[in-house]
Parts: sequence; C-alpha cells; structure tokens
Amino acid sequence: MLPAELKSQIDKVWNAFWTGGIANPVEVIEQITYLLFIRRLDDLHTLAENKANRTGDPIENGIFPVGNDDAARAPRPYNDLRWSVFANRAPDEMFEIVGQHVFPFLQQLGKVGSSYARNMKDARFTIPTQALLVKVVDLLNDIPMDDRDTKGDVYEYMLSKLATSGTNGQFRTPRHIIKLMVDMAAPTPTDTIIDPAAGTAGFLVMAGEYLREHHPEIFTDAATRAHFNGPAFTGYDSDAAMARIGSMNLLLHGVDNPTMERGDSLAEAHPQTDAYTLVLANPPFAGSLDFETTAKDLLEVVKTKKTELLFVALMLRLLKNGGRAAVIVPDGVLFGSSKAHTELRRILVEDHKLDAVVKLPSGVFKPYAGVSTAILFFTKTSSGGTDNVWFYDVQADGFSLDDKRTPLDAAVHEQDNLDDVLARWTSLSSTDSEELARPRTAQSFMVPKAEIVAQGFDLSLNRYQVIEHEVVVHRSPTEILTDLAALDAEVAGGLAALAVVVGTRA
Repeated sequence: MLPAELKSQIDKVWNAFWTGGIANPVEVIEQITYLLFIRRLDDLHTLAENKANRTGDPIENGIFPVGNDDAARAPRPYNDLRWSVFANRAPDEMFEIVGQHVFPFLQQLGKVGSSYARNMKDARFTIPTQALLVKVVDLLNDIPMDDRDTKGDVYEYMLSKLATSGTNGQFRTPRHIIKLMVDMAAPTPTDTIIDPAAGTAGFLVMAGEYLREHHPEIFTDAATRAHFNGPAFTGYDSDAAMARIGSMNLLLHGVDNPTMERGDSLAEAHPQTDAYTLVLANPPFAGSLDFETTAKDLLEVVKTKKTELLFVALMLRLLKNGGRAAVIVPDGVLFGSSKAHTELRRILVEDHKLDAVVKLPSGVFKPYAGVSTAILFFTKTSSGGTDNVWFYDVQADGFSLDDKRTPLDAAVHEQDNLDDVLARWTSLSSTDSEELARPRTAQSFMVPKAEIVAQGFDLSLNRYQVIEHEVVVHRSPTEILTDLAALDAEVAGGLAALAVVVGTRA
C-alpha cells in the first residue's frame, strides 16, 4: 500500500499530462511507462557498471552500448540516452534526446523476433512540449523507485487510474481479486502460465510476485531462473497499447524476457494449444462476435458468439492435461440455458475436473461495470474427475460495493471474506477438512457431481445454497390492541394532569 504522500506525487504526474494536453488515460499510462522503463534501464546499466568496477571485468549485460561506434543502436553518444544524463540537460536538448534518440533506441533494444521487439516497434513519443517533458521527468525523479515492491506499487497505482471501461468489454481487475486467484492457484516454479486476455499483465505480474515470495529458491538455480525470466509467463491482448504496457509492466516487475504478444486469442492463430500448466484470466465479456473471425476448433467445442464461453473453451485447449485454470466469468456462464452454455458446463463437469465456483459480490468491478461475476477453478484432465464442487459465497471483499469502492475497516472480519476464502480452500487438501461436512446454509459448502448433473449442470450458487430464515413469533392482534389502549389511557392521563397544571398557573 502506497503512503498518501507518494500517491500525491503520482497524482501530480498524472495531472501534468492532463493539463499539458494529453487527456487519453491509456496514452498517459503509455508515456509514463516509457519514461519509467527508460529510468529502469539506466538503473540496470548502473548496477552492471558498479559490478564491473568492483571486479575489474568488462561490463556484463549492459543496456547501453559501451562506445560511440555503434551508430545503429546509439545515434548519439550512449551516455546521452541514459535517464541520469538527459534528465539534467536543458529543456530543448532533453526534448530532442528523448524524442529523436531514446525512443529509436528503445525500438531496437529487444532481441530480433522477441515479443518485446514486436511490441515496441510502434512505440511513439507523444509528449507535445519541452515544458511538459521537463515537468514530468522532474516529478518522476522525485518518486523513489529503488525498492522493487515500491516500484510495483507505484505502477499499480498508476494503472488504477484507468478508470474508464475499455472497448470490447474490457475492464481492469482489482488487484486484491487477482491476488486471491493467484494465491488459490498457487503457481509453482515449473509452471508455464498464460493469460489470453492479459491487458496490463496484472495476473502475470501477481504470479511472479507469488513465486518470488513462496519460492525464492528459483533465483539460486540457473535453469529455474531462466524459466522464470522467459517461458514461465505468456500474455496475449488484442490491443497494441495494452500489449506494450503489459510487456513493460512485467519488465518493471523483474521478469526479463516474458512473451507478451498482440493478438486475438479467439482467432484462428490463437496461442499454442496443450502448452501451458496454468491459466489466469479475466477475459472480456463483449457479448458476441462474428463467427468468421473465430477459430474453428473453438466453435467445434461450443458453437456460440459469446466471448466468455469461447474463452473458457480456449483455456481447455491451451492447458496440458493436469493443467489448471482460474478464470472470472459473468454469472450467465453459470446458469445460462442455451445449448452452448449447458454444453460448456457439461464439458467442465463430465470431461474434466471442476474444482470450485467462488461467487463474487456484484459491486466488485465498479465503477467499470456492475456485472455479477464468479471465479471458476478447474483442472484439465480429458478424462473426468469431478467428484464434488466447492462453492463459496463472497459477500464482502474489504471495499464498499458502490462506485467509490473505498476501503473498509480491516479490523471488522465480516467486511472482508478473502482471507477466509483462501483458508477454507487450502483446507480442502486435508482429509478431515471441515468443508466436507458444512451444511448448505453455510457460506461455503460442497455439492456432489451427481446433484449438479441432475440440475442440468447449473452452477449458480443459489441453486444449491439453503437460506435460513429466522423464525419470528408475532404477538396476537388482541394483545397488541390491549397494549395500545393502555398507552392511549396513559397519554390521556398525562394530558389531563398537564391541563390541571396549566390551569393553576393561568
């Protein structure tokens, strides 16, 4: 959580763009991201320089060219391209360096054929004036970015300012919901993780943070470290700006060479199938799309124009057998009566292993949208395996469920169920878990597969939850009328006594 003073500094950066003539929030985030990324590159090069100075060896893994003879990569002396240098230049020179030299350098920085190179080839410097660039650079200089956790929090706070809903049903997933899903999915050092609708790569970033916290041994072994910095993380997004932001977001969070591609995951050239062990996603709920643009192999699974159904079908294609998924879906996926809805649920329950349905409060995605949603957890088996499905009714997530979404008192347990969700979910691995015997009146409970099948594969929580109604014993009308008469008599007596007092004093 960022302190208020740091949030205020970030707000100043944001406001500088708006007053400087850039009002598109995505463009603002892009330009800030580029500048933060440039600053990060300078920090990495400085670390490499310091190591070389200590050891007396040549610089290893340096970012910038080591001399001025590499005109293709550095059309100016390389030092000029570094944040620590151009940030102290005169406004006109700084503007020229960043616009005409730093950005071309960024575009050529990635390895040929890498996803970074593909994303950055369209990177554009759009800050319109010298004055705005100087102001933003000065403001960013005052924001501490040395600590990796602080750096991540700073960037997340900036991303939270994307407060307008995107196109095609896209909207940003709250960070605490992402954390819950990642904690429940529990990534491992050997996982290959994909988000086919990655946006700013929030799920992939959080998975990386989980691995850093729970598996620090990754970074003591060359092979696992190489896996973490490359094949472990893959993201796709149809929006070029989101792909660039997501790519740099992962790099800013310490993932050196992730795969972050611009592409429509539902199109014919969707990501490689049977290649991943974990899917984490909140795909767009666009309503419908054109059959002609949709991959035929997905339509063979569920013939529908509903993107939310097609994305779940895609996830089953992406996963290896034994791979698992955590995905946010609109409530309609749980109980929709169309043939496609029913067939997809049947596939999850009968052909694979549906593990859990976690119902979220309807205000979780405000102010972006008021849609009611749930999280599905399932494992691809291609041979069934569903015995019982665990249901949990999240009634509070620690924030108000109105458009303001203000944090609630953390000391009040009833105002945040998320820790309880994780604790109960984790307990399911125990043979004597309380979850196995909880009644249907509880906040969480198990439902056997046979009952779900009998209900036409309906997965809505209300279908199985039993609501306890408090028995209220009402008094008889005669008793109530008697009490009212007594009250009337008491009032009349009081009025008579008051009249006597008033008359005596008159």
